[in-house]
Amino acid sequence: MAMNLPATARHGLDCAGLKPCPGEFVQNVRAPGIGRREKLTGLPNAGANRIITFINARRFGGGACIAMRTTTIPGRALAAAALALAIVMGGLRPAAAQQGSSSPRQILIPGVQGKETSTLELPSMPAKQGADSLNIPPQVPQGSQELVLPTRELRQQPGYEQVTVTVTQPSGTYITGLEKEDFKLYMDGQQRPIEFFRQDLNTPVSVGILVDTSGSMTPKIPQARAAIAQFLRDLNDKDDVFLFAFSSHPFLLQPFTMNHDLVMRRLALLHAYGQTALFDVIMEGLQMVQRGRYDKKALLVVTDGMDNTSAATVNDVVAQARRMGVLVYSIGIGDPNTSTGVGITIGPFVWGSDESEHVDAETLHTLSTETGAKTYIIRQAGDGEALRRACENISLELREQYTIGFLAPDPSAGGYRSLRVEVPGKSGADVRVRKGIEVGGRSSPTAFDPSVAGGP
Repeated sequence: MAMNLPATARHGLDCAGLKPCPGEFVQNVRAPGIGRREKLTGLPNAGANRIITFINARRFGGGACIAMRTTTIPGRALAAAALALAIVMGGLRPAAAQQGSSSPRQILIPGVQGKETSTLELPSMPAKQGADSLNIPPQVPQGSQELVLPTRELRQQPGYEQVTVTVTQPSGTYITGLEKEDFKLYMDGQQRPIEFFRQDLNTPVSVGILVDTSGSMTPKIPQARAAIAQFLRDLNDKDDVFLFAFSSHPFLLQPFTMNHDLVMRRLALLHAYGQTALFDVIMEGLQMVQRGRYDKKALLVVTDGMDNTSAATVNDVVAQARRMGVLVYSIGIGDPNTSTGVGITIGPFVWGSDESEHVDAETLHTLSTETGAKTYIIRQAGDGEALRRACENISLELREQYTIGFLAPDPSAGGYRSLRVEVPGKSGADVRVRKGIEVGGRSSPTAFDPSVAGGP
């Protein structure tokens, strides 16, 4: 077998030119009834049943050396050792679970994204490697990435704002690995310096889920439950989540929690009845998500109808979304064309109109465009597969974005400022970001508490 040395230098040494350390390079020979150590004077030859282990690298005299250990296990002993190791590892898993170790998270693979139509495409899997190839890069466990925040001094500067940016190829594939220097940010047409930059590969998010439970959702509730349950399973295990149901009024089923199983159990409380207070629940959700522990915040709205009972108006909702700086994703189920019929609504029933089959796609698209998010329109719930794919795409996108922080000029003047972000080095790329920000109109990112979020 080949010996792979660490690619980086250790203690300032070039590992590629190291030699064995005198007196420290030994070979352990193991076999039934045999156990001895042999000192070697050179690098061991690669061979079957031989394990070569790197120990350390350090300076020695005027040069540098490397300390390693090689273990040779004859055939039968190797098989026995492998069997013993499998038994031991199998026995350790229950113990780890009792100590609260989290189960391995799913590997999210970038791919083709839906295009805001009823046809959604799952992220594509990479081509299968040959049977003899095991070139699998190490995966970063979900939740292991340290949360990076702007410095306290930057957050406290007047006019500090930050936005989420999504960059995709024309095909919809996400473009990751970009650096701060790849972006240019413009406010009211004038370029502004980027003061803070973060790639959100696994950045935890504060997420609010708003589910329509009006009467027209009766045949779609099981599919909605299944899709949202999958969405919860795909989240970073550090994300904090809350759950609203809404019909004639919004109902908070679960306040913010990092216990996703608790949110999942609350899905059993989703039962369809009543009208559709879509605007009211979005207003409630935008207020609630501000209490989340993280600076990145998002809402997921699932609805099949048009608002017919809210106290708030569509203008109220759009203005509030502009002020809050929250990503508003939505999934609309139904015909996106505006209904022209006139009917009578009593409880969950509608007579004389086809309104129950229409979804307010215009409002949903406006909210997603204003906030830099995305809307999916699904004409029919069917078996729930399209709904599940939309939820999967949204959870994936939250892990494929960038956060950019900047200082707005003349913040004391307040007002709405248009915003544009470009990536000049990626010709044809689609750069999605909120259309603008309301300077001085809301609590700025200085409001989040680093002691809670885990930042400096």
